[in-house]
Amino acid sequence: MLLLFLGWPGESPPPLGSHNPWLFHATSILYSVFSLAAVFAVRWRMFDFNIQAYTHVMVDIIVITLLMHASGSVSSGLGMLLVVAIAGGSLLMEGRTARLFAAIATLAVLAEHLYTRMEGILPDGGYTQAGLLGGSFFATAILAHVLARRLRESEALAEKMGVDLENMAQLTEYIIQRMQTGIIVIDNDQNIRLINESANNLLGKTSPCDGKTFQALSDDLAREIAVWQQDPQSQPRKFRPTDTAAEIIPRFASLGRDRNSGTLIFLEDTTAMAQQAQQLKLASLGRLTASIAHEIRNPLGAISHASQLLAESPHLDKGDARLTEIIREQSRRVNTIVKNIMQLSRRDRAQPEDLPLKPWLEQFIQEFISHEKISADHIHLDITPADLQVRFDPSQLHQILWNLCHNGIRHGADKLVLQGGCTQQPYSQYLDVMDDGMGIDTELAHHIFEPFFTTTNSGTGLGLYIARELCESNQARLNHLPRDGGAHFRITFADPRRRQVA
Repeated sequence: MLLLFLGWPGESPPPLGSHNPWLFHATSILYSVFSLAAVFAVRWRMFDFNIQAYTHVMVDIIVITLLMHASGSVSSGLGMLLVVAIAGGSLLMEGRTARLFAAIATLAVLAEHLYTRMEGILPDGGYTQAGLLGGSFFATAILAHVLARRLRESEALAEKMGVDLENMAQLTEYIIQRMQTGIIVIDNDQNIRLINESANNLLGKTSPCDGKTFQALSDDLAREIAVWQQDPQSQPRKFRPTDTAAEIIPRFASLGRDRNSGTLIFLEDTTAMAQQAQQLKLASLGRLTASIAHEIRNPLGAISHASQLLAESPHLDKGDARLTEIIREQSRRVNTIVKNIMQLSRRDRAQPEDLPLKPWLEQFIQEFISHEKISADHIHLDITPADLQVRFDPSQLHQILWNLCHNGIRHGADKLVLQGGCTQQPYSQYLDVMDDGMGIDTELAHHIFEPFFTTTNSGTGLGLYIARELCESNQARLNHLPRDGGAHFRITFADPRRRQVA
């Protein structure tokens, strides 16, 4: 279209169309129409790629040769436009096609020059210029072909590397999302760039948090990272997102040498570590109780036997008889303490299995009311959904529930409620044991899981302690929840989506 404008009759600058203005003008019009049609043909992919490429290059050679003839042959300089056409065709086509285009263009230029000389339009000479122009066609074709080959090799390599990088990115994303450790990446502006599924579960978030600010996750975690940013050597502290959630310990690492490059946060669930520590604790306790059985039980048996013999003496008054009774009672209490500790230390490693909770609890309730000689109306069971399954060692769950229910009956409860279900924020399976008895004083609630802590003279203070230890052996948690008019204990079972330690 530029050539059409410049070659307009009466206004064209020399040498455009100087020898044949009509041919120059007609060829420019046809060339413009073809170019517009070619734009739509390429965009809509009306023909095969090779057909279009061959057609475009051949039309360029023919049209430019005609324009060059109308403007004074080789001396017009329009022949250099053929270099562009040949270079473009050589980049698009493979193999020897590039040299074919150069050969056709060279023959066209030589034929045009020979035809012009035969008509006598030009003086003698000009063959050298035409030959040099043909040589430049071949040089351009060869160089463009080499460049195109390297470009194709680079493109193939880049495409292969792109596929590899995409596969690696997908694999990395898959691994990060399924890691048991919570992963969070934040930038310098405290915006969340990445958070995996485990981190969402540990923090009790059900909706995606990508793109949100870090403060929206957890106030405790925000406080810990603020402390770490001020003092990288400080030890992070454990925290609980909710009262019944697992304890989480955060770890922080800079993504670069500069603190402004972002922060990588690891969230570790301490439940698995607590389970492993529990196994070590039980092993150590087993060795300790072996010594206790040898060093305490023998003297304790002697004291108990001597008190029984002394009680049979006919010369005891009422005061001395009462003292011997106290000796026997306290001896039995110490013996019970030793027995409970040995029972805990000798317990086998937890063997968790999938339990259908409702049928299992129905069987447990029948056994409990039969042993305690109470009516079935004293215990109410509510499990939603009815097909809820939990992962726990059946014998250990039996011991825990027996202890909790027996404590409720012993402290004056008329009714026990066993209520189980699921929570979504965060996702967890739980079982509540509630009663309408005396309840637990707020000041004492912080100490009830401590060993040997008891509010009665006859208790050993090991029941709730052992119950919590057994829960930790199954990666579960036992918590006391505040409640008006009675006690409320909740067993939060291990998240079925997280692997348990064998």
